[in-house]
Amino acid sequence: MKACNLKIHSIETFGTHDGPGIRLVIFAQGCLFRCLYCHNPDTQALETDKTKTIKIKEILELLEKQRTYFGKTGGLTISGGEPTLQATGLIELFKECKKRAFNTCLDTCGAIYSREVQELYDLADLVMLDVKHIDDGWHQKLTGMSNANTLKNAAYREKTGKELWLRYVLVPGWTDQEEHLETWAKYFANYKTLKRVELIPYHKLGVFKYEALGRKYELDGVEPPTKTEIAKAAEIFIKYLGNKVVVV
Repeated sequence: MKACNLKIHSIETFGTHDGPGIRLVIFAQGCLFRCLYCHNPDTQALETDKTKTIKIKEILELLEKQRTYFGKTGGLTISGGEPTLQATGLIELFKECKKRAFNTCLDTCGAIYSREVQELYDLADLVMLDVKHIDDGWHQKLTGMSNANTLKNAAYREKTGKELWLRYVLVPGWTDQEEHLETWAKYFANYKTLKRVELIPYHKLGVFKYEALGRKYELDGVEPPTKTEIAKAAEIFIKYLGNKVVVV
């Protein structure tokens, strides 16, 4: 096993919202996207005075301690930030997890498309991909970058035949346009690897972090979607994606 340090923001043990079952969740530090609604803006910079490092060996030790709680579905989730910024180290980690029969999940925005990321996708038992917007113009307004790599990564995962989950954050005025919801759902309707679609209502729980960082919160005044707005979006998704759709 190679000696490799990963830059991380935090660790959650016994996580239940980042993949199936009970999971050890590692939040990687650093992200290329600058999503206007990001509720963890403190994970965006690759280096901060609070950035921690962790060795692969230490993660494996944590996994062993939790092994009895994972059951058949639990395991390790690498989230962020954007974990594929550290694809080389994660490839090594996922290889070691595979040797030890730990389930692995990669939670990513798909910002990077490369051979290393493809290898990481090949190793991951599950990829959870956040597709922020299907319209590239709106995607750039929302995240600061194109959605081209995200869609390439979705297509690559479909090609591998391995399990894919999609996530979509519903933001009033930004990602709730009916025509774009229709296009998004149609785009993925025939994906055979797609097992779950999480529709996530926008919330304001991370707003206080922007003030702490001395940054302006760009969606000031945008309120969470109403039950009616959520139901309308869910109805559109369900029309094309069926019972894979879950409001979380």
